[in-house]
Amino acid sequence: MKKNFILLLVFAVFVISVAEWIGFQTISIGSVSITLLPLVFAILITMFLAMKVFRVGLMKKIYSKENVSFASKYLIFIMLPLMARYGADVAPQIKEILQVGWVFIIQELGNLGTVLIGLPIAIWIGLRREAIGATLGIGREGELAYISEKYTLESKEGRGVLSLYIIGTLFGALFFSVFAPILLDMGLRPEALAMAAGVGSSSMMTGAASTLVARLPEMESTILSYAAASQLLTSFLGTFTMIFLAVPLQQFMYKLLVRGDR
Repeated sequence: MKKNFILLLVFAVFVISVAEWIGFQTISIGSVSITLLPLVFAILITMFLAMKVFRVGLMKKIYSKENVSFASKYLIFIMLPLMARYGADVAPQIKEILQVGWVFIIQELGNLGTVLIGLPIAIWIGLRREAIGATLGIGREGELAYISEKYTLESKEGRGVLSLYIIGTLFGALFFSVFAPILLDMGLRPEALAMAAGVGSSSMMTGAASTLVARLPEMESTILSYAAASQLLTSFLGTFTMIFLAVPLQQFMYKLLVRGDR
């Protein structure tokens, strides 16, 4: 285990170095410019090398079950310094943020979109109890904790939320990094996009906010402060929104859409 863990650390440094060497890259598709961050390349490299055909010899030791389990379990500790940085970004802009504070609160109602839109689609494509876990939210730590406590992760609901958690970890930051500049080119204000980036996932928020900053460096402080404030508020209010609004709404809609399934 110790040898494999050292290999994991060396591999992580290697991937980070390659991603930073690639740097920021811009792809133009018509009038839309998509900025790809080093974070995106790091995710793509690790995903590519994790394919079964490459997981032999040394790579098999790096992607061992113990290393994968360790990385997922302690990811939150890597995010803690990042969250402290976001808290520091909020402070200089606190007066401006308070002036539009009601917008941040209303934004929390957007968390119900996973139930209102995602649940009917999940039922339509054939999911049943798995849809409970997969559509309660964006499948981050809050939803994972709630579903695991109420249903356990071995249940169908647990498999649903765990699947979404893994998909979000693999593709969430990549999607946000690409989608944010597309919406910016469509005419949405950067302040609105920065607020929308705070969905409860540090990696997704970082991907979106960093891409916006790369496109609009003169608005760096505003974008980072709005995104950080939204992220902190979502982390705090998102739990209450989930328990008191999303859960009852989801139960009502599930009974309506899937009759006879208890």
